[in-house]
Amino acid sequence: MSDSEALMLSVSGCRGIVGSTLTPEVVSRFAAAFATWLRSRRPAHAPVRVVVGRDGRLGGQWVRDAAVAGLAAAGCDVIDLGVAMTATVGVMADELDAAGGMVVTASHNPQQWNGLKCLVRDGRGPYGAVSACAPDAGSAGEIIELFRAGRVNWVPPERVGSVRVETGSAGRHAEKVLAALTELMPLERITNRSFVVVVDSVNASGVEGAGLLLRRLGCQIVHLNADRSGVFPHAPEPIAENLGSLAAAVAADVVHAGFAQDPDADRLALVDDRGVFIGEEYTLALAAWALLGSVNAANHSLAANLSTSRMVDDVAARSGSRVLRTPVGEANVVAAMRRESCVLGGEGNGGVIWPRVTLVRDSLSAMALTLALLTREGRPLSDLVSSVPSYAIEKRKVPVKPGLAERAIDALARRYADQRVDRQDGVRIDFPARSAWVHVRASNTEPIVRLIAEAPTAAVASTLLDEVRSCVE
Repeated sequence: MSDSEALMLSVSGCRGIVGSTLTPEVVSRFAAAFATWLRSRRPAHAPVRVVVGRDGRLGGQWVRDAAVAGLAAAGCDVIDLGVAMTATVGVMADELDAAGGMVVTASHNPQQWNGLKCLVRDGRGPYGAVSACAPDAGSAGEIIELFRAGRVNWVPPERVGSVRVETGSAGRHAEKVLAALTELMPLERITNRSFVVVVDSVNASGVEGAGLLLRRLGCQIVHLNADRSGVFPHAPEPIAENLGSLAAAVAADVVHAGFAQDPDADRLALVDDRGVFIGEEYTLALAAWALLGSVNAANHSLAANLSTSRMVDDVAARSGSRVLRTPVGEANVVAAMRRESCVLGGEGNGGVIWPRVTLVRDSLSAMALTLALLTREGRPLSDLVSSVPSYAIEKRKVPVKPGLAERAIDALARRYADQRVDRQDGVRIDFPARSAWVHVRASNTEPIVRLIAEAPTAAVASTLLDEVRSCVE
């Protein structure tokens, strides 16, 4: 079996290729391991509810069925949302006071992949309420160990969990976004603009929620790839090379913005009014601008991982706010948001976390904040983008012998000790004089070191990576 076909186990749950590494036995056992972990944290015989949704990709029904079977057979009551965004599962887990959620998804992976993502409700969010979110690394590791060791607590017939279907979850999610939006401005201000938007939902879970939200905001929608067949019309990751049809549709008419979702709709990429893909890194920066420009007090905190563009720092500085940097991973961003009561968080892959809605990356929140910004500023999206300082990001991989990655990272930290050094996740080195940074971290799956640099120009970023690579090698 090649590495590309291996079952992937990580803080994001499990992913595999359907019919190969991902089988009904694997799915039900992983779901049961999650159920066992949830039940171990609660009094014996106490009811434990888990909300389940799937991203809608073709063939996902049996994965959902196997997951539901595993959860129920390990003693959890299951609330099945059907096809639902990852963030919708988080919203409904909160509304239904569930112990957690499970999403049948392989995120942006190709059609043949599927998997399971866990959400837990084990602590309070920035606004005091208990909120569903991705498990931290320690909790994820415990779930994986239960799965690997086969330590599943199957229950006798009288304690098998119930299963029921819950409808209307996309509408409830959209309403929660709208309620959060009213704290920034009256909704009439947005609806009166009659925005025209093009949305690409890759025929997956974001179709219904995006339509409901945008119609409530008075938008005229051109909805591409919205047949809910689960057949991806193109590679599903929302990056430039996959969004040619979206860009063309925006450029062909008078359109204010293009929105691209991935299959589980936790990420949003933007196309401006000219039909130009503006990059996933802008999604969080523009959302931060929308939020920080609408709240009364300054000095707010936001959170983003170490590999996210400094554009969000520039936007935050305008209102006297700060950005907390975290190790890579949604769970790490959420941990910082909870600790520091952040008003917003996210990652440079188009993932926006608005805690007024959910502590899960949410494309609906990102859409709403983008439209709020367009409304308040009264300028085209392309103009807003041009007013955010732009940077070039470059990425490379350097092979290293097993066990030597940390030594290389330590050497980098020593070499650049006169700069601003962050050792939370590998090493990030900020170079204030160059308005640049570099992040170097060991891969969790390959004998390589990942290098990422951001600078005002691609030439400066490339030069910086050349310097760093020489030290690593």
